[in-house]
Amino acid sequence: MQEHSTFNLLILSLGNAALVAMGLYPNPGTNIIKKDIETAHLNIEILETLQKKTKGNLTAAEDEMLSSLLYDLRLKYVEARK
Repeated sequence: MQEHSTFNLLILSLGNAALVAMGLYPNPGTNIIKKDIETAHLNIEILETLQKKTKGNLTAAEDEMLSSLLYDLRLKYVEARK
């Protein structure tokens, strides 16, 4: 597996974990929908940290994917907190 695809997999995995924690999708292991806002927030914070720490070292496509994912997750997070 190439480095960039491993990075993409990591980013998507953390994004998916945040969506599951927001209660938007069932947990793949239990098939149960459960909202855990703190875990969702933690996954978003991890992605934000990765964005800061990898600044200037990502391809344009990786940077765009991470930025778009974070934007979408932040919007969904605000809705999930209501």
